[in-house]
Amino acid sequence: MLPAYVDTYYSRTAATSETYPRAVGRIEADVCIIGGGLAGLTAALKLARSGRTIVLLEAQRVAWGASGRNGGFVSAGYATGLAAIERRAGLDQARELFRLSMEGVEIVRSNIDELGIEGAEPVPGIAKALRYDSRGALQVASERQQREFGLSLRYLSRTEVRELFASPKYCEAVLDESAFHFHPLNYGRALAREAARLGAAIHEHSPVVSADLDNARKIVRTKDAEVSAGHVVFATGGYTDDVLPALKRAFLPIATYVVLTERAPDLVQGAIRTRAAILDDRRAGDYYRLVDDGSRILWGGRITTRTTDPRDIATLLRREMVATYPQLTALKVEIAWSGLMSYARHLMPQIGKWKSGVWYCTAFGGHGMNTTAIGGMVIAEGITGESDRYRLFAPFDLAWNGGLFGRAAVQLTYWSYQAADAVREFSSR
Repeated sequence: MLPAYVDTYYSRTAATSETYPRAVGRIEADVCIIGGGLAGLTAALKLARSGRTIVLLEAQRVAWGASGRNGGFVSAGYATGLAAIERRAGLDQARELFRLSMEGVEIVRSNIDELGIEGAEPVPGIAKALRYDSRGALQVASERQQREFGLSLRYLSRTEVRELFASPKYCEAVLDESAFHFHPLNYGRALAREAARLGAAIHEHSPVVSADLDNARKIVRTKDAEVSAGHVVFATGGYTDDVLPALKRAFLPIATYVVLTERAPDLVQGAIRTRAAILDDRRAGDYYRLVDDGSRILWGGRITTRTTDPRDIATLLRREMVATYPQLTALKVEIAWSGLMSYARHLMPQIGKWKSGVWYCTAFGGHGMNTTAIGGMVIAEGITGESDRYRLFAPFDLAWNGGLFGRAAVQLTYWSYQAADAVREFSSR
């Protein structure tokens, strides 16, 4: 029997329950995809539509990891800012990359529409809210993005913010009306169903144990199967093992945490008076949204470089929620969960070709919903020869993650962000 999904809001509200068999025997394919998260599934669907024979190997269940446990925010951008991308890639390439991130949003939206994924439950709007007065900087920045990229952004003053969010914490916000939030597990499972319908062979509970990648035909092995393919795509995330050591050394597994409150529609909607999702702009901030027809709050935040018991973190997240909305003091947390994301040190996705016929598509931590769509799409285009847009990510390669020192640096940086955010918020009072 296949292992169950981790207990989350999404697994409790999964629209379907289909499973896929273990990989067994000798299998021939054009492309072998390792990893059944949103990047791997997007690539599988694109390649299946192009007529390639696909084998997808997933160690657990489709969208079992961060792809099916996250906040469900779909918006343009990356985990790092445009200025940092410009410094590394140059102005023109940075703008191309940002436009590609916008395309990622539309890939998800069009899949939901074209496949009729009712269980995806998309809700428009994501607001980036500030706990300090930016003295006009936020409005200027949003107007610049509107001019340069055509984003549908609406600046919200302190008065407007407090009409939507009944919290004394927020000073101003920008509402991205072209962004949306949704049910990522139902979305991922729908991509798998469609890829399978088109002939892709999807195998759950089939972890890869070894791979020979030097010859024209690559050999990928699981416990019970041997797959021969012309191309291999590593579309793994925070749970990546050492089958491809270069990939294992290039990312940092970072845990994040989410809680779901009890059902209390009047209390919840009295505090959060919008169906738009809220992204706290603090670098160590929270993200949250209403779910279950506005009767519950899904609240995420906190990061650690090791997995902590979600019940411990739930206490901290609930404390943060009540500090933001004091009127929610009586609101209880029903469940809590965690998941591992993969981050590169440069905070950009790692998307590219490692050697002939071997591709990587990972490190989507912090902004995964649009970037997994981008990654899966451009890698598939590279395999079919349709485009070489994957080369746009060449400045953000498989840089060494720093090992134990890298993990320590991430944790220290996060704590420093928390301290800096607290000082900035205090000084704005």
